Amino acid sequence: MLYQLYETQRSLMEPFSDLAQAAAKVYSNPLSLAGQNPFAQRLSATYDLMHRLGKDYERPEFGIRSINEDGVEVAILERIEVNKPFCDLRRFKRLTDDAATFAKIKDEPVVLIVAPLSGHYSTLLRDTVKTMLRDHKVYITDWKNARLVPLSEGEFHLDDYVNYVQEFIRHVQGKYGNCHVMSVCQPTVPVLAAVSLMASRGEKTPLSMTMMGGPIDARKSPTAVNNLAMNKSHSWFESNVIYRVPSNFPGAGRRVYPGFLQHTGFVAMNPDHHAKSHYDYFKDLIKGDDASTEAHRKFYDEYNAVLDMDADYYLETIKVVFQDFSLVNGTWDVKNPSGKLERVQPGAIKTTALLSVEGELDDISGSGQTRAVHDICTGVPKSLQRHFEAEGAGHYGIFSGRRWREHVYPFVKSFILDHNAQATAKPVKAIAKPATKSVELAAPATELAVTPATTLVAVKAAPVAGKKPAAKRAVAKK
Repeated sequence: MLYQLYETQRSLMEPFSDLAQAAAKVYSNPLSLAGQNPFAQRLSATYDLMHRLGKDYERPEFGIRSINEDGVEVAILERIEVNKPFCDLRRFKRLTDDAATFAKIKDEPVVLIVAPLSGHYSTLLRDTVKTMLRDHKVYITDWKNARLVPLSEGEFHLDDYVNYVQEFIRHVQGKYGNCHVMSVCQPTVPVLAAVSLMASRGEKTPLSMTMMGGPIDARKSPTAVNNLAMNKSHSWFESNVIYRVPSNFPGAGRRVYPGFLQHTGFVAMNPDHHAKSHYDYFKDLIKGDDASTEAHRKFYDEYNAVLDMDADYYLETIKVVFQDFSLVNGTWDVKNPSGKLERVQPGAIKTTALLSVEGELDDISGSGQTRAVHDICTGVPKSLQRHFEAEGAGHYGIFSGRRWREHVYPFVKSFILDHNAQATAKPVKAIAKPATKSVELAAPATELAVTPATTLVAVKAAPVAGKKPAAKRAVAKK
């Protein structure tokens, strides 16, 4: 019933939102009669804010048309390579007629970015994708809004998520031989499960996994998000946050966790911050600060665009990840496409390099939750494991914005390149385990600090000017 009430309210508000948008344009036009009013700028700002608070936000596009590759403009072709009922696998193909640039990009590493299915669209990782495109061939999972998926397509479970990831990995491996996988936030758990199952069956596993800000072990440094999931029972979630899609959508009748509830939860975490941001936007409109107002619009066009999640997937994620801690307890069984249950055993992974990334100020995935992946991937040699802590970065800062581009990305790029090169060199007998170890130990002192006690290294973000680099590095204790 709540979903129907929300949709009714939204439909009633829509014409008023459109009217406010029109009024804002009239008052902002200096050639109109209304624009001559001495309070025109203030009135325009008021109506603009009313429009943005009342409008319906649809899925944004990635909008990546080109990138700059060493001074050469490289066109980007976005296309869907695999179309599944609940997810598309998108590829961002780089196109250039410059011979030198083509020669450079054709042998660069292939990266599958697994986007979160936790309320926002995969376009939330637009900055991640655009930055990665500088030095990689990039694919991304683009999860669909469950309210747009007809009931005839069936249900969607957490097990289906894991199976989708395996299928996408095999698809990319089939084209390029192998790939690297990067998971951001929520998908760290199902991605680790997918790779673990592939390893258990003796399948080829990705060259590397990069786990960023995810709840591998949600018991460590629990946040407000973790506490809500852990302190409410499974039946409470099913009774209070699960609703059926209204009849005016293709997925009418499907049980979902509505996006508008997730969005309300996002805003409720930092209400003062959002209120101040909108007030600043209002003042910037009055001042005519176009750069600041455009930055606000871009951020909230993305932030306010949310999707519904299938109820089975949502409830199973709550239970497996935040209540039973099935992954770290070794009790998680996943049903494969043929209906057979398979136990998730991270210890089966042997050859996939492992990088965990955390933000120092992350208030969604607490400190140590992602790093816990090193404790359960016991089969991965210590020489293939790394941990990176982005100093001063919150949850979004580890995959978007200045800290991502200037501190996190250079380390991720280096990690992927190192293990891509090692994979390429595998057929050469002279390069065996000792060579791998010597490469690691030979890393510049300004980048890694390695002691004989362990080779799992924690590296913090580059220090700000005036601080000693040595103070920013710590060696992980096993």
